[in-house]
Amino acid sequence: MSSRPPAVFRGSTLLRSLAIVVIAGVVLIIVSDSLDSYRNLQLAYGGYYFCVLAGLTVLAGSSGQISLGQGAFMAVGAYTFCKLNAAPVAWSVFPSLVGAVVATVLVGIPVGAAASRLRGPYLAGATLAFAVGLPALADKFPTFLGGENGLSVNPPTPPPWLGANFPLERWEACIACAGALVVVFVLYNLTHGAIGRSWRAVRDDEIAASLAGLRVGRRQALAFVVSAGCAGLGGGLLAAVLQLTSPGAFPLQLSLTLLAGVVIGGLGSLVGAVWGAALLVFLPNWTTDLASSFSLSTNVSHNLPIAIYGLVLIGAMLVWPSGIQGGLRALGTAVAPAIAPAWGRRRAASESATGEAEGGGAASEPATGEAEGSRTTPAPSAGGAERADDEGVKASRP
Repeated sequence: MSSRPPAVFRGSTLLRSLAIVVIAGVVLIIVSDSLDSYRNLQLAYGGYYFCVLAGLTVLAGSSGQISLGQGAFMAVGAYTFCKLNAAPVAWSVFPSLVGAVVATVLVGIPVGAAASRLRGPYLAGATLAFAVGLPALADKFPTFLGGENGLSVNPPTPPPWLGANFPLERWEACIACAGALVVVFVLYNLTHGAIGRSWRAVRDDEIAASLAGLRVGRRQALAFVVSAGCAGLGGGLLAAVLQLTSPGAFPLQLSLTLLAGVVIGGLGSLVGAVWGAALLVFLPNWTTDLASSFSLSTNVSHNLPIAIYGLVLIGAMLVWPSGIQGGLRALGTAVAPAIAPAWGRRRAASESATGEAEGGGAASEPATGEAEGSRTTPAPSAGGAERADDEGVKASRP
């Protein structure tokens, strides 16, 4: 009975993903309760960065496509959220986020269909042009999209059942973390199922995958659309947390830093997206503190994060080519053989000590039984001995 639940979890991807989401949700609730307002705001930033990076790591790591247009998809999701959440539509936060995902998926379908016909630098160049051109549409339609000033929305108010004194920053962190958990659930089931196996087959060898009956273009377009939907959700969460959307929030630098973050964190791994999101949240603050401590100029301090991203990326590729998560996995693989013998010797010693303790009691029982048997065995009678002698004499006669 004790081995049944692990076997069930090993055999069901859905149950594993539900368990991961529930455990992560409980941990995030406890963590957000112990953080102050500023740290909860950083947790919210990490939540929407994770959504974008998780979609990008699936796109680049599982299907093998390089995209520099994630910032543009974030802009689509953010502007859609603002239009749905503000008057005259005035939807609440969660329906507006669903609308942002749907709008981004609709935009991602034709872009993904075109991207499935491109390879290598051509795909990177096309998505780069998309990232540069799409946010500029806000200047072409200033009445509808707000121009350079962008669009603003009211802050998401916590529901009454949480109490009147529930902090706004913690509620924003809860919204962002809820979106991140939804992304974990969806992507975990996709990557660990038949769709994920088909993506990896296409990534490894397109010709072999085509000969096996897979439609390579459709699989690549599907990965692109899924990644776009995750970026749209991240953009909607960004608008919900910042209460503002403008073209300046989605520069080309954003798409480059997203790609650098997912490569440093570890391609093809959702845990690697966590490392990348943490890097994107904390690195700008560290660079700002570094620039202020050395009294650097404004231009240098603005470009310092890009330079540090480049240095960290070069260092990661030299030390851990598979990113932080891949490096930690390799380190665990290297340390495990050294830990396993010591653990095995300790376990064998404890088992042998237990066996000796149990064997001592068991060994005394046969001795006691032998003693009792020796007392209870009847001795041969004198008559029986005389009959044995008579039979021996008779047998010895000719």
